[in-house]
Amino acid sequence: MPDDLTPVSSASRRRSDAPDAVAPSSVDREGVGAAAQVEDLGIVDSLAQLSFLVQAALGKVAAEHGLSIIQLRLLGVLRDRTPGMQELAGHLGLDKSSMTGLVDRAERRELVRRTASPHDRRAVLVSLTPQGHELARQGAAEADRQIRALAAHLTDAQRSQLSRLASALVAGHMTI
Repeated sequence: MPDDLTPVSSASRRRSDAPDAVAPSSVDREGVGAAAQVEDLGIVDSLAQLSFLVQAALGKVAAEHGLSIIQLRLLGVLRDRTPGMQELAGHLGLDKSSMTGLVDRAERRELVRRTASPHDRRAVLVSLTPQGHELARQGAAEADRQIRALAAHLTDAQRSQLSRLASALVAGHMTI
């Protein structure tokens, strides 16, 4: 599997039933011709390459705000909920000690706060501070711009189809 962001040919790894090229719709919403025919990289390489592009966009957004990608994800998860540490660890795919360290660092930056759970005295809830909410808002807006830019060359119909397919994949593996 490629380890950088440059598209590579995967003809040797591509399934024999995959089409050689995908012809995008000929005209996009502005009436400008869409990109030329695109080689089908196959499901594995296509999703891996797309993941690299999205991770690079998120990494850029995080770095612009002095955050790691996992810290950006933490703020994103906390935008609309106040989970306990265990639930938060599940959302982020981290073990207990990694979760504690992540929250400790965010707390030192005054981005999150811990409060006692009203239902379990042994548990704490994690929420965003006002500064954390503002940084989460900024990060989400910039991530939105960066990720939309990745699909800017697609037609409206292609973006809609990509959104539906990605949503179906996510729904099949939902963790948040």
